[in-house]
Amino acid sequence: MRRQIGNIFIIMKSLKELYKIGRGPSSSHTMGPYKAAVMFAQKHPEADAFEVTLYGSLAATGKGHLTDVAVTDALSDGGKRKVDIVWKPEVFLPFHPNGMKFTAKDSDGHTGDEWTVYSTGGGTISEGPGSAIGEGPDVYDLNSIREIVQWCKDNGRNYWEYAEECEDSDFWDYMHTVWEAMKAAVEKGLNTEGALPGPLRLSRKAATYYIKASGYKANLQTRGMVFSYALAVSEENASGGTVVTAPTCGSSGVLPAVLYHISKGHNFSEARILHALATGGIFGNVVKQNASISGAEVGCQGEVGVACAMASAATCQLFGGTPTQVEYAAEMGLEHHLGMTCDPVCGLVQIPCIERNAFAAARALDANIYASFSDGFHRVSFDEVVQVMKETGHDLPSLYKETGEGGLAIGYNKKMGRKA
Repeated sequence: MRRQIGNIFIIMKSLKELYKIGRGPSSSHTMGPYKAAVMFAQKHPEADAFEVTLYGSLAATGKGHLTDVAVTDALSDGGKRKVDIVWKPEVFLPFHPNGMKFTAKDSDGHTGDEWTVYSTGGGTISEGPGSAIGEGPDVYDLNSIREIVQWCKDNGRNYWEYAEECEDSDFWDYMHTVWEAMKAAVEKGLNTEGALPGPLRLSRKAATYYIKASGYKANLQTRGMVFSYALAVSEENASGGTVVTAPTCGSSGVLPAVLYHISKGHNFSEARILHALATGGIFGNVVKQNASISGAEVGCQGEVGVACAMASAATCQLFGGTPTQVEYAAEMGLEHHLGMTCDPVCGLVQIPCIERNAFAAARALDANIYASFSDGFHRVSFDEVVQVMKETGHDLPSLYKETGEGGLAIGYNKKMGRKA
């Protein structure tokens, strides 16, 4: 079934547009605005200066997410052009909470071309409904897990084989590049210590967790190792390091942690790991298509919740789950994050984001075990949970959607005697 907005039929993009390799700490607040700024700068090489107005969530938590740094870096041409940032956190544009307006100016300050664009999550930018700028062609005709499960049953095949059928010839090469980037983020994070940037001065924990986990027996060691791998990637992201959106930067630690742990503990070939990546990607893509992966739009359920669903599906695929068992694992991974708020302390992708990645990675392993004990039958489908997540996200007040004005963020500010 194709989703329709007005007269436009929406078909899912390639998984290459879900799994993006880039620098943290935020795909919606750093990668997306940087991409938009680069495009506007290329369009206006004659401009002497730029003004960028950030609205809603982009303005509310943009400083902690380094939005102004990313945009200035893209527009200033090494400091040769002046870039003014205007912050309007109280203004929410109609299409999406992450709105921004670029304005080109001449040497006398006269206004030229203007461009309003939105960062909709996962590094994607859009001018409005049905518009994803600078991304590849639509490739997936089936937009729901129900339809894809039926395709698997009708053809005696798996989710990753549906991806293989729809994607182009260099798809597996790209998946290999994604996997290499994920492993690199884990390993760099494990070998880096010190404090994370920002006013919290939060200590990196990945290396310590890894060392402590090594001293435990198998059961506790498994959990400790998964924690350490998720912490490693999340801490790299919080430091502005290179990560893979899975589906976002803020949730980039979950899937790599699970797959890295499994690859270390079991004799799976790289091909099987890549198949699991594709399987997890299918579930992330369905959510991105039919709901949202933007914390500013639906809260953290759309980021860490979706990451957990992707990792649950990938794990179940690796361990031989049927299509219905894989769907059940993913459904649980998302269902048990419904209603999760996005309330980053100091606007940083640190508290509670980093710990949430670690716990979601562990929960994904549990979802796989639970689904594997079943026959795959369950009452609530993944597609239904996606719809509920979308509705729940829209019902959440903006206080709890990446504005730094509610939840843990406001609690910390009160404790420290700060204004929100």
